[in-house]
Amino acid sequence: MSHPRDLGDDHWAVRPFRNRVAGTRASARRRAFAQLAAGTPVLPVLIVTVIALVDLVGGAGMIWLPLLAAGPALAATTNGPRGVLSVGFLAVALGATLGFRDGIPGRELAAVLSALAAVTLASGLAGVLRGRRERVLAAVRSVAETAQHALLKPVPSTVGPFQVAVRYSAAAAEARIGGDLYALIPTPHGVRLIVGDVRGKGLPAVGTAALVLGVFREAAHDEPDLLAVVDRIERSLARNLGHDDFVTAVVAGYPQAAGHLEVVNCGHTPPLLVRADGSVTPVEPAHPSPPLGLRALAGHAPSLHALPFADGDQLLLYTDGVTEARDHGRAFYPLAEGLERHVSHEPARTLDALHDELLAHVGGRLHDDAALLLIRKPAASEAGAPPAEVTPPGAASEARCYL
Repeated sequence: MSHPRDLGDDHWAVRPFRNRVAGTRASARRRAFAQLAAGTPVLPVLIVTVIALVDLVGGAGMIWLPLLAAGPALAATTNGPRGVLSVGFLAVALGATLGFRDGIPGRELAAVLSALAAVTLASGLAGVLRGRRERVLAAVRSVAETAQHALLKPVPSTVGPFQVAVRYSAAAAEARIGGDLYALIPTPHGVRLIVGDVRGKGLPAVGTAALVLGVFREAAHDEPDLLAVVDRIERSLARNLGHDDFVTAVVAGYPQAAGHLEVVNCGHTPPLLVRADGSVTPVEPAHPSPPLGLRALAGHAPSLHALPFADGDQLLLYTDGVTEARDHGRAFYPLAEGLERHVSHEPARTLDALHDELLAHVGGRLHDDAALLLIRKPAASEAGAPPAEVTPPGAASEARCYL
């Protein structure tokens, strides 16, 4: 039997191997070139070169040589210490060459070259400090993203009988997490959800948001009465919050086989109900209730609102970071009108359009945390509609994968 080596390069066992090796080498060369291009101080070198050319053409001597310090100074903003030292060495070498060419006195040339060396060293140190700050910021972002995934866990596209979509934007863009909160979970008592807003924003509000969500997730499974869920959250906040802290929230539930939503509004912005015909109306509470954490000051408990919710209906819950977003003319974002324009049978598409329009309204950067949660009850005849039954009581442990 012939060995593959004796069959030439066209043998089936040799050619694929050679192709893989060649492809690996080409990929490695491309990565190396990309890393080299990313680390090369192109602009600082170009600036130093232009200054040297101007000196060669004009022959102005000392007038242009000090400007060579712009090269290493600029390299410190874009490159590491090696790039800064490379540009600084180039600037010193060109400065010495041009100084001798222009006949600059030795003491004056030595002063210029010393200044270039000092700027290079200072710029190199600045580059080292910048690199450390970037690594610290990257670590903070990584921790914040991990905290966000643990706190605001992804919501599936279908929960019980509902189609669901969520969009969240934190005002603290560097942290990527803020004081708005949401959760939607199937329980033995039906699907239950919460959307809330902690007083304040950014990382200081994360602890309170975590407290509210933790209590809600436990109480939603344990308490058959939705008002009892709200009471559990209130008692926990009363023990743990300061006197000036509070949380506005809407807590809702869809009891099994009830055909309606139960809504408890605790000082929060009213949800928007979208009927199957496309009409949008706010769900105002019949008896306004205080925010969570302030019931002792108000002296009365929240009330439960039964909201008819038929096939094709949708409910949008949101935080005030959406409705209080202003454009350059200080005009608020018209959420109800935007929802009428973009409502569709796919909640994810609706929220994508709303979120894009919101960012365009504010010019690309929100100044407060903003959360949007949209649920839709599709008709049984729709293709791909979720089953009419919610998670049975025996599957409560499996439902925790959605939390």
